[in-house]
Amino acid sequence: MGSLTGKTVIITGASRGIGAAAADAMAEAGANLMLLARSADALTAVGNRLSNRGVPVRTMTCDISSYGQLETVVKRAVADFGSVDVMVNNAATIDPIGPIATSDPAEWARAADVNFRGMYNGIRAVLPVMRKQNSGVIINMSSGAAHSPLEGWSAYCSAKAGAFMLTRCTHLENRGRGIRAMSLSPGTVATDMQRRIRASGINPVSQMAFSDHAPVEVPARALVWLTSPDASDLAGEEVSLRDPEIRARIGLD
Repeated sequence: MGSLTGKTVIITGASRGIGAAAADAMAEAGANLMLLARSADALTAVGNRLSNRGVPVRTMTCDISSYGQLETVVKRAVADFGSVDVMVNNAATIDPIGPIATSDPAEWARAADVNFRGMYNGIRAVLPVMRKQNSGVIINMSSGAAHSPLEGWSAYCSAKAGAFMLTRCTHLENRGRGIRAMSLSPGTVATDMQRRIRASGINPVSQMAFSDHAPVEVPARALVWLTSPDASDLAGEEVSLRDPEIRARIGLD
């Protein structure tokens, strides 16, 4: 694992699941943390747990569909810690689940705001700081759904497909500036999202037992590894934890 001592990491969707596990993993690597989520109580609990361990951590409730809120977060991170070195765009929603023909346009648009525009907002907010520093790592949470359509997941699949190209565009425009942008596709992970998927009963993913999904610590460990120089050759790429070579490089097997 690469050391993150003295580095500042922003994580969206940090109140639970992969985001909370990533906060633990980044803290173990020595990072200063700025943790974001909409769920104030759950986010505060994560922040207090880390603070009690002596981790430099700040928490802010944030709706990532609002660029202004993310811009405020970045300004505070710089004010409190002096830099923004890693941005983990993790927050996402699986809802609405259901056929396009009967979908609610407002709910579908809200999902696009969170899953796609929210990722753009995170990237846009940190890039001026990273360009000024001539350094930084941006990691966008991807999914196999970016490449394979799944019944009932039109909002999620479409947003993740857009996010895949957004990662590639971010890399193209910032290579040579000391900034690395990449995506992590973690496979299915044992989170509350999977409970929501299972309850829907739609498409084959909902038929998987909860125990079949990877523990949250697996993608969390991968996220820390992606910030290290060992992963520098993967800039601009989507990194899949289903790839045996990648798993071996991270030390997951």
